[in-house]
Amino acid sequence: MHAPAAPRGVNIASIAAAIGAISVVGLGLALSIPLLAFELNDRGIPSTWIGINTAVGGVATVIVAPFLPNLVRRVGAGPLLLAAIASAALSLIAFKLTPSFVLWFLLRFIFGAALCVLFVVSEFWINAASPNHRRGFVIGIYGTVLSMGFAGGPAILSLVGTHGWAPYLAGAAFFAIAAIPVMIGASGAPAIEKESSRGVWSLMRIAPAATLAAFVFGAVETGLINFLPLYGLRRGLEENQAAILLTVAELGNVGLQLPLGLLSDRLDRRRMLLACSVIGVVGALLIPYLPIDGWSMWIVVFLTTGITAGLYTVGLALLGARFDGAALATANAAFVMLYSIGLIVGPTAVGGGMQMFDPDGFAWTIGAFLLVYVLVVAGQIRRER
Repeated sequence: MHAPAAPRGVNIASIAAAIGAISVVGLGLALSIPLLAFELNDRGIPSTWIGINTAVGGVATVIVAPFLPNLVRRVGAGPLLLAAIASAALSLIAFKLTPSFVLWFLLRFIFGAALCVLFVVSEFWINAASPNHRRGFVIGIYGTVLSMGFAGGPAILSLVGTHGWAPYLAGAAFFAIAAIPVMIGASGAPAIEKESSRGVWSLMRIAPAATLAAFVFGAVETGLINFLPLYGLRRGLEENQAAILLTVAELGNVGLQLPLGLLSDRLDRRRMLLACSVIGVVGALLIPYLPIDGWSMWIVVFLTTGITAGLYTVGLALLGARFDGAALATANAAFVMLYSIGLIVGPTAVGGGMQMFDPDGFAWTIGAFLLVYVLVVAGQIRRER
């Protein structure tokens, strides 16, 4: 595919609208996911079934994502986002109203499908509306504010509590607020003129460095966030110290996306993806050998998580530089779909590794994911030489 020409005029309001919408969605999502787990736990549902129910959201993404490029072409990005926002808000309220756990599987599928639409269409919108020479910068801003939203969700949940209607209404309100920037910027949303000649799976084969970056980041990020506090506890930290270690990791995600995005506008993005994954491997393999309560651990965790998150930012920018129109929408669908598969695979693999080699299997499994990606990208670069 040829790189699309840089647009003559950049609709800053349109880009800001898309970034604003998905960032508020991130806040609502980060509040909702732990809230639903707490609700099921309070109802006496076993943890295994809570995990299975949560995984249904990822299954919904895998099923729905391939159909989204044609839906964007037929319905339009703005109306499709508004429908997804309404579905997410209403299904979140429905969780609280529904006593039957069996029906929660249907609700989780609807909720997951709505989130899939929100992320695929918003990221297509941001990517398509960004100028080529500033695409990394724009996506770096997107990654930063989205990470801030993810970090803010649990904080809001701690304020409103996990019981009663207040957290559900707060989550639904955040989804509703996301509709405001969409309505403001919908007229500037990119349109798809014709149907893509390629499917999701073929684009994954064409651009493995970009699309697989989403899978690896999804697996590493969720594995790290789920098990880093537990790893700290098993190496002797107190609970508050383990929580601080996780906060340091989250700050890495927030603080490094914009610098990495800016760099990707000046450097070869595939080589940047390779560098990010190599640094991630080194960081993961260093973790077992550092003092768990020292500054060296904080620095390595900050850099490892933040630079590894560059796989998502730089990978998304690489897609925008390589594809346009319907192909870009399809590539974005593949990107989000692989990220969701990573969300399912990552915690399972990292948890298994930690159980087999307690506790350092946590870091070794994360390093293994990143090492496989290093080999894939290095091999692709070598072949094209």
